[in-house]
Amino acid sequence: MLLQVKDSGELVKIVEIQELIDPNNDVVHAKDQEGQEEQQAETFKKENLVFPSGEVLPRCWLDADYRHDNA
Repeated sequence: MLLQVKDSGELVKIVEIQELIDPNNDVVHAKDQEGQEEQQAETFKKENLVFPSGEVLPRCWLDADYRHDNA
């Protein structure tokens, strides 16, 4: 799955999807999609990632307590 870094607009390929959808993880391992050679995996904070369309990640992927409204 490809996601986009908010600040730079660069695309990154998520290494482990389970890491992405687990709300108890606040970082994911992903690889930059630069050039033709495979890049080393780096860690990215989920809060800094969006879908390539610009849509934010689902709250249930980011907040383990998403069912309870704290407001």
